[in-house]
Amino acid sequence: MKIKSLTGKWQLKESGKANFLTAEVPGCVHTDLLSAGRIEDPFYRDNEKKILWIAESDWEYERDFVISPEFLSFERILLCCRGLDTLTTIYLNGEKIAQTDNMYRSWEFDVKGVLRPGNNIIKIYFTSPMSYLLEKDKEFFLPAWSVGEHRLHGAGWLRKQPSNFGWDWGPMLVTMGIWKDIELIAFNQGRISEVKINQRHKGDGMVDLKVAMSLEKLISDELKGEIIFSLDNEIVFKSDLSFINDCVEIEFTIPDPKLWWPNGMGEQALYDLIINLYNRIGQKIDSDQRKIGLRKLELIREDDQWGQSFKFAVNGIEFFAKGANWIPADAFITRVSGDDYHRLLGDVAAANMNMLRVWGGGIYENDIFYEICDELGICIWQDFMFACGTYPSFDNDFMANVKVEAEQNVKRIRHHASLALWCGNNEIEQGIAGDKWDSEKIQMPWSDYKKLFDELLADIVAKHDPGTDYWPGSPHSPIGDRNNFYNSCCGDAHVWDIWHGKKPFEWYKNCEHRFNSEFGFQSFPELKTVYNYTLAKDRNISSYIMEEHQRSGIGNTTIIQYMLDWFRLPTSFDNQLWLSQILQGLGVKYAVEHWRRGMPRGMGTLYWQLNDNWPGASWSSIDYYGRWKAVHYMAKKFYAPVLLSLLEDLKHYTVEIHISNDKRKDLQGEVFWKLTDLSGKSIISDHFLVNIKAQQDNLLKTLDFKKYLEKYGKQNLLLYSELKLGGEIVSDNFLSFAKPKHLDLVQPGIEYEIEKICDKKYKLQFTAVKPALWVWLEVAGIDARFSDNFFHLYPGRKIDIILEINQNLTVPLLREKIMIRSLVDTY
Repeated sequence: MKIKSLTGKWQLKESGKANFLTAEVPGCVHTDLLSAGRIEDPFYRDNEKKILWIAESDWEYERDFVISPEFLSFERILLCCRGLDTLTTIYLNGEKIAQTDNMYRSWEFDVKGVLRPGNNIIKIYFTSPMSYLLEKDKEFFLPAWSVGEHRLHGAGWLRKQPSNFGWDWGPMLVTMGIWKDIELIAFNQGRISEVKINQRHKGDGMVDLKVAMSLEKLISDELKGEIIFSLDNEIVFKSDLSFINDCVEIEFTIPDPKLWWPNGMGEQALYDLIINLYNRIGQKIDSDQRKIGLRKLELIREDDQWGQSFKFAVNGIEFFAKGANWIPADAFITRVSGDDYHRLLGDVAAANMNMLRVWGGGIYENDIFYEICDELGICIWQDFMFACGTYPSFDNDFMANVKVEAEQNVKRIRHHASLALWCGNNEIEQGIAGDKWDSEKIQMPWSDYKKLFDELLADIVAKHDPGTDYWPGSPHSPIGDRNNFYNSCCGDAHVWDIWHGKKPFEWYKNCEHRFNSEFGFQSFPELKTVYNYTLAKDRNISSYIMEEHQRSGIGNTTIIQYMLDWFRLPTSFDNQLWLSQILQGLGVKYAVEHWRRGMPRGMGTLYWQLNDNWPGASWSSIDYYGRWKAVHYMAKKFYAPVLLSLLEDLKHYTVEIHISNDKRKDLQGEVFWKLTDLSGKSIISDHFLVNIKAQQDNLLKTLDFKKYLEKYGKQNLLLYSELKLGGEIVSDNFLSFAKPKHLDLVQPGIEYEIEKICDKKYKLQFTAVKPALWVWLEVAGIDARFSDNFFHLYPGRKIDIILEINQNLTVPLLREKIMIRSLVDTY
């Protein structure tokens, strides 16, 4: 087999125009225009509005390439387009090869008869998606949510990334282009066309592995093969293969398997599976190689005292799913590099997460995404790409297109150890599925809904990936009235009573859903990020530009409303940004701690959302530039394997001390708590030894503070608590008995020492004379990563922080750049 890549430099122009510009493939029209200086940064101020014309125009990609006689001598030559976005007509040497209409599909076309030795020319014409959708809407109007100022209409007819058309956290930048690799593949005799792997985990601990392989053969002769299964370069199984009727199936047993575990539960052992294909004289003509994790990862739904469970189990061990929802990491997805994936997914693991939901309004992610998740132990809830709208499942061509899309992506992703669940769609059962087609109510009938999500996609998963569970939509209630998408007795739920329902954070204590697959609260990014899309005159949260980068219609109002509920309104723009992050962290923390205390009734929390696709206000915990918001630092603590949390009951003057233990073993530790006044003076403290049961919440003690609250008043007391295991603090927590806005804090007198560990890495030790709440650190002008941030200090406590930066500074220079603030600085 030979492969000739056609990635790299192409020529691009708007149809009907004369001048070409240089294009980069993979890429898209927007990024090429940006590189050529034809448009300004779409993320800066309101430039997005100035370039909507791009999606309303047609575009042409063109390049030439040289083909050798040797390459032409192969029996079959295919043009392989891994991803075309989206409506194209392809010409090779002036001859029309094909038309495509699905961003999510890989396309192959036999072009041997069209190629010629020497110079060849390929042209790909991209038709405007907006023009196409305008015409399709005239045939049949497909309603969708939130269409208006920040979301374009009509995406339901087109198999293209829904969030391209705008969402309540991202821009309207409808892309076109060759977004994945494009290449010519030449081969003789045959090639491997499919590899399917099934695992059977037996009661004796051994694992049976069944590997089925299919060939695309060009000859009648029998082809031979070889399979090698190894771990850390040590062969576990090896065998020759004989292909009969173009396929072969082999089953073997691994007697002492090294299992794959999610993050925090064990190691991520990954075996190497290599399949080689040989012709009759022993020449290797094709090869397939992939990483395999041995695990049984399943969704457990069983009747219990609360209804029906919704929980995941790995290798027979049930676990609490801790994580977030993943969206495309850039509005221009071709700009997301391998380094970006490593950084973002490394941040997921660093925050003690074990699951991500790949949300259905984005893309089926690139292979490297799933490979990294395998390596880090991040389980993947994988949506099919349908979200918040209606789809023409009555149309046979549309359904046939979706069928190929789903089959290709299931086959591509199914072998990954991290894959935990296939899910049909996002939020279509949340009021969009109804009695009939209704544009005013934004509804499609259940009968058409079921064709796509109960039948087609379910059948594809059952056929091509029977080892992975399928879930028709999120949220979904499998028992009783399916329209009751908010059923707390079964299924999964999207809990938006706080953000959209304006209920107080304390409401979370009444929420008892079985699995919380979406919930969250917004914040603004930090000032460094805001600088990248504003002028000085824009830096007021109610300015036109700041509101342009806030895509939730209720966003800024909601943030400020809750801020006034909890905090004093800061007068500086900078502190408003930071305090919004503390507020966001407080809300998400409140929810997660409650749900972890409620296990095993509820067994999962995936907050909305992990990341951003452009800079602006959103629900993310990591902003567009990779800067951790306060909630991500807090997630590292509230998703810790062993979590100490405090549950107040002000009506009865009590505080419960809980420890939620995700580990698979019982633990012994020591709990310390301390009640102080606002000056940090200790009023009462205690410590006690604890036995902590495995994989459950442990209510350790209920503290009665009635006499102290009556004596000092709730505005004058602070409670701190810590859990030590083996003498080391593994979890700590804090609460105040009054809202923070009513605490008359004073400047804490924070002091710190700096020790340089090595180049670009430093240890900082902090102390305070008075209590300091939500202490946050910055390094002026430099992006920094801290081992902890937004932490609490009180007299007598020392906190060590590891700081990593991308510059090698002396200790005196770093001291000049360190910025230290706490809640009192927002007063």
